[in-house]
Amino acid sequence: MDPETRTLDRRTLLATLASAGAGTLAGCSFGQREPDGTTTETEPSRAEELATRFAPTLYFDAAEPWLPTDPRPYESERDGDTVVDGFDALDGYHARDADSEGPPNPTVFYNAVEYDDSPLAVVQFWLYSAFDQFTTNFHWHDWEVLHVFVDTETDRPQLYVASSHSRRVPNNEFLDPDPEMVPRILSELGSHSSALSVNDEPDQFQRLPGADLLADITNSAIESVEALSEVPLAYGLPRDEGARLPYVVPEYEGVPVYEHERLPNVDRESLVDEDLTVRSAESLSSPPGDLPDRSTGVVFRHEARGDSESDDPTAGDTSAENDDPSSGVATSVDGATEHAYELVPAAELEHITAFTGPQLSFEFAVPEVGEDAIAGHLTTTGEPWNQPRYENPAADITDPNHRASLAERYDAIGDAAPINTVVAAVTEAVASDDAPDGEGLTTREPTVEAVALLESDPAAVPTFGGVAAVHDVAAGDHRLTVNAAGRAPYSERLSVGGEGNDASTATATTATETGAAATETATDAATASGASDPESATATAESATVDTESGGADTESVTAAEDADSGADADPGSDTDSARAAQRVTAAGTGGEIPLVARENARKLEVDADGTEAELTSLAVEDDFAGRLYESSLDGSDAVYVHRGGAYTTEVRDADGAVGAFRVNPDPGTDGGDDDAPETPAPIRIDSPETGKASLASFLASIAGETSAELAALLDAADAGGSTGGRGEDALAGRENALRGLVRALDAIVTAAERAAENARAGERANADQQLAAVATGLERVVELVTQAAADLPDPLERAVQTRVEEATRRAEQARNAEKL
Repeated sequence: MDPETRTLDRRTLLATLASAGAGTLAGCSFGQREPDGTTTETEPSRAEELATRFAPTLYFDAAEPWLPTDPRPYESERDGDTVVDGFDALDGYHARDADSEGPPNPTVFYNAVEYDDSPLAVVQFWLYSAFDQFTTNFHWHDWEVLHVFVDTETDRPQLYVASSHSRRVPNNEFLDPDPEMVPRILSELGSHSSALSVNDEPDQFQRLPGADLLADITNSAIESVEALSEVPLAYGLPRDEGARLPYVVPEYEGVPVYEHERLPNVDRESLVDEDLTVRSAESLSSPPGDLPDRSTGVVFRHEARGDSESDDPTAGDTSAENDDPSSGVATSVDGATEHAYELVPAAELEHITAFTGPQLSFEFAVPEVGEDAIAGHLTTTGEPWNQPRYENPAADITDPNHRASLAERYDAIGDAAPINTVVAAVTEAVASDDAPDGEGLTTREPTVEAVALLESDPAAVPTFGGVAAVHDVAAGDHRLTVNAAGRAPYSERLSVGGEGNDASTATATTATETGAAATETATDAATASGASDPESATATAESATVDTESGGADTESVTAAEDADSGADADPGSDTDSARAAQRVTAAGTGGEIPLVARENARKLEVDADGTEAELTSLAVEDDFAGRLYESSLDGSDAVYVHRGGAYTTEVRDADGAVGAFRVNPDPGTDGGDDDAPETPAPIRIDSPETGKASLASFLASIAGETSAELAALLDAADAGGSTGGRGEDALAGRENALRGLVRALDAIVTAAERAAENARAGERANADQQLAAVATGLERVVELVTQAAADLPDPLERAVQTRVEEATRRAEQARNAEKL
């Protein structure tokens, strides 16, 4: 967090941006796919029958403050309309909670529709909570939904769709569930985002199939991105998958909500437990490491299910576990408290015209760009019955193959349109054990979840299992920024929907003859600025920390209903390729990987194009050991955060295709963790980067000189009787001629490369190429000498020399072939 960053009147800005963002909810593909058929409200007795049969079992976190309830006790009249005020609902819920022996008014509302001239019906289960408190997302009221698509002729369920965080994050979906199994929902703490559970572990989310377990989703994966080729694109349940999610406390009128005079029955203990909560931006400067794990504390079943299954010995026994998911018995969990809920037609709520509440904000100040990013989803919820998905549940299908499958089975479901999806695997860049200290990196799986934001969209999306997936993106140029707690921001420009993007998805499931699915594949707030500097393009406070709920209003309410186009795997026995919907995939990062850098190790690398004659079009950064870590289109100046323990080649290209290269080694010979380093080191700046022979020749001189200096230091240490990499004082005796020859060969390359650069700048092409030929010959000699001197080199340094020589050889060839001087 930059202490000099200007803050502002947060609520005023948020209110303005939230209302502006609401108009962007309709996505590009919703209007492009084939329309779905019309629906008719299901006859009441039939609707009740469907609702009773598929009434889900609900599992809530032990720390969950707001369980599903009935909003009607909190109604009031305002200007002739019936509304539910946020203060009334939150305070009233906790007042009733204090006076009752169990959760107040446990209720699930249902709505059922049938597609006209089709055997397809859908029963929806709507869950209302009085409040939503998540990492950087909190609002009055919350609605979640489970859609159960049913074939009325075969009496078999076809698809489950459980609401996730955002229209931009694929919902949690399961094709062809077991018709004898009671649907189960795992609710995310605070946000109430709904994950599915269909396997033998009732209260644990299973993204990938195990030896004896089905996966809990059948969302398809992206074949074209190797790092993600086995990961189903769905939000899931991050805390159940090992993610660390710190929560924040909302404030209103300058105080935490629990101190407001209109909430006398709300205290600190009414919110998410303080062990999971951070109270300042400083607390998010590094990844949280001591947050409690998720555990189930409360289970809800439909009140009629116990009567219908009273002959089963486990029915109603809260300490027993039923390991048969096909038995139809709602499974309980050890240690959880079980309650019954009432099923109520949602039509009994349709007289409510609004769920209201003033704009909330962070308890601690957040810089302007941070609040811009989250403005779209720090709002109150909408009414389910005023959303398109209430009448057309297929609008909420977010997996293209799922929609394609239903479209193949039922004429009432329109075929999916091609959509654009931006995907990447978010990793962490760390020092490599194979490299010399401070001169090489590797990447590993992230320790915290991140958030991603396209500058063109007001809604940030959370990662799941380190995967960033932004669904249904408009074609065109975008800037993508990714951030996480304790990590420096990452920002890149990318083009979406172009000819170079893939247009396919992997099919993730096939249906068995019984209809049960078998899974075949294993699988700060975010930024909101188009500024080229990722620091200004990224939300700070690291309120983005980890998962961020997103989408204008409560996106679990508005989500894909407005725009999701979707599809499914083929019907059993059909050609899955014909059922597969086109999904144009844009892989962000490099090869679909975005490495983030810990803030304490981050150095800002700036490319200042001012004064550069060429029109620069792209920027890339490669580490000697980790390879290419950053690649982005370029429009003028730009910046990227690099790990100070790496050694880099920075490359630019111009509109004519000419290449320039620059050597960057922030902290050679250190482990990247120097305690004496300044808290905010000065940026590394490449001023007026040039392209062509001169630039590449200068790079060759730089990388050869850097390597020569390190080898010379090894010789100096030996001459002084010091360390020679663990081989003893006499390690070089009798063989140091090879090492000294290597140093001399590299020095000769430096001289030739410097002359080549001078000749190129003077317009002397022939002389420049002659010197570059000498460089190429010298590099061949270096390869021989490295082999001869291998026994005299510490292994990490030997590997470093080899990788640099390979890089230099490639750049020398580029330089000789360059048309531009």
